[in-house]
Amino acid sequence: MGLTSRTFLLVLVLIAVAVSALVLWLWPRAARKGLLGWAGRLGLLVVTQAGILAVLLVAANNEFGFYSTWNELLGRASSKQVLQAGTKDGRRPPALTVQGQESIGLKGTREKAGQVDRVQIRGPVTGLSMDGYAYLPPEYFQKEHEKEKFPVVVVITGQPGVSKNLITQLKVPQAASSAIMKKEIRPTIYLLVRPSVVADRDTNCTDVPGGPQALTFFNEDVPLAVTDVYRASDAPGSWGAVGNSTGGYCALKLAMTNPARYGAAAGLSADYFARQDGKTGDLYAGSKAYRNENDLTWRLEHMPPPPVSLLVGTSKNEGNYGPSLKFAQKAKPPLRVDKLVRDEGGHNFQTWREEYPVVLRWLDKELKELTAPRKSGQ
Repeated sequence: MGLTSRTFLLVLVLIAVAVSALVLWLWPRAARKGLLGWAGRLGLLVVTQAGILAVLLVAANNEFGFYSTWNELLGRASSKQVLQAGTKDGRRPPALTVQGQESIGLKGTREKAGQVDRVQIRGPVTGLSMDGYAYLPPEYFQKEHEKEKFPVVVVITGQPGVSKNLITQLKVPQAASSAIMKKEIRPTIYLLVRPSVVADRDTNCTDVPGGPQALTFFNEDVPLAVTDVYRASDAPGSWGAVGNSTGGYCALKLAMTNPARYGAAAGLSADYFARQDGKTGDLYAGSKAYRNENDLTWRLEHMPPPPVSLLVGTSKNEGNYGPSLKFAQKAKPPLRVDKLVRDEGGHNFQTWREEYPVVLRWLDKELKELTAPRKSGQ
């Protein structure tokens, strides 16, 4: 039974109700004098509280997506990395595998509302792997657009988190489908992923010396994988990135380190440096210079600005409000930093869910200024 399944939560609720009813029935019988009666009543209270606490913890995990499997909860690796060898004729297998479609309640057929694929990415450069989702716009399936290539936006959730949160909590493909159908934004492919490329480590989209090459995975493997299977644009700057929390740091970092691919990026409630803790380990091999290179504000102060457009989202009562203003102030042409500032908002799904429709329109505008969908072979 899955950790995040509704059946598991329902079973816990039924157990908690049954235990509570049993405690109410037993309580008068435990109301006796002496140590034995006192211990019995205490035990009944502990059992009741444990049942209620289990329901609350599982419900909170389902809402915020801290852990998606029992392996993740117990700290065990839940997936293995696969290094793909080339075929005998010198051609490598596709780096992206479509594993089926995800039903998310889009209104209409795929020709009307688009489609969400479940995908597995196996990086030919880094050997790292990741699962996720790809939203394909309705035009992708329409005969009159069958030779067109489409811009791509990489959407990255927070850490810890799972890519499905972008569907169930933040409603990103639903918002994109609605906006495309209303002609508010142009047809775009959205790749929905998590920031960590290793099941039991927070890599902060960083090429760890002697460890996982997470930034290379996003900068090189992901574009190779998407263009292997989908009609994705390869025009300079035709890709965008957006993320919340750790995913926001990753999105900004992609555009700043790979402007030839990513022409625009948005970070919602983002950090501007890679935090190190027990889940990350040493990301920089003790090198202050390498740590500085991964500090986005430091890059604006000490390195040539890349020719990209960035958007930072924050709230006046949020911890990253000051750092966001500082980051924007450090921007120099040809880099431009726009701000999305709320009077109120928190580091939570509700805030980001309200911001995503605005951000998707902003990304569409910035990428549209750079390029437009191209015909295959052009």
